[in-house]
Amino acid sequence: MRKIHGLLVALATSLAGFGISEASAQSAGCEPAKLATKYPALAGKTIKIGQDGESPPFSFRDPADFNRLVGLDADTARAVFACVGAPVEFVTGSWSGLIPATMSGQIDIMWDTLLYTPERAKRLDFVSYMSAASGIVVVKGNPKQIKSLDDICGLQGTAGLGTTQEAMLRDASAKCTAAGKKPVEVITSSDIPSGMRLVQNGRADLLATNKFLGDSMAAKNKAVETAFGIKTGAKIAVGTGKGNTDLVKAIADGLSILQENGELKKIFAAYDVDYDLVTKPEIITQ
Repeated sequence: MRKIHGLLVALATSLAGFGISEASAQSAGCEPAKLATKYPALAGKTIKIGQDGESPPFSFRDPADFNRLVGLDADTARAVFACVGAPVEFVTGSWSGLIPATMSGQIDIMWDTLLYTPERAKRLDFVSYMSAASGIVVVKGNPKQIKSLDDICGLQGTAGLGTTQEAMLRDASAKCTAAGKKPVEVITSSDIPSGMRLVQNGRADLLATNKFLGDSMAAKNKAVETAFGIKTGAKIAVGTGKGNTDLVKAIADGLSILQENGELKKIFAAYDVDYDLVTKPEIITQ
């Protein structure tokens, strides 16, 4: 089992540590004082949340405080656990390393644009809360005229190691071969920035990533653009080790309350993420 790679910082926070947590703890439907009664396994526990801190708009470092993680996932996680009454600690590491770290119990949950898959569910339990979409990022001007997955045969594509985008590229490559065309050369990367560098340096023709990450990168980096997006129907979820019944219930309850009282919609609006992709929280254990 691989350990978390590139461990940078562990940020212990209390419920009073962040304004958004304070507001969420006082929101309609939240009952932080009843933590021990409703979720006894969480009483006296600080929840360790794994994120990479390099996936805007989901998880990235606060420009005003480099040691603090912000973003859609970071803020939602704070709000959920403030609502149920549990303090949190953020642990940063490479995205691919956070999955085995969660499986082994080094951290309690991975909340970082994680997609549910039946294979992952053999080792993790999930709470899904939104639908996913993938995006293809290319250099500005899209010189290879990549407009769909049918256009990537014979090209070099990069994606994060172990992501659904990697699987998507490999599936596209197999279809290319079956059609008598050249396969896609798939280059895996440990994180989004390294994949972006491959595209900018001409070592890869395209980067396959979460569509929101791709759109965010293209908006900030004038050297690249989003070629196209794909609504996958996959489920973005929070992952935790098997058998943490109270933890998954607390996450699902917190997300439901924040949806009902409008707090979640405010967080999505703050990061310009389409709230229509939000789904009713679902606990998935297989």
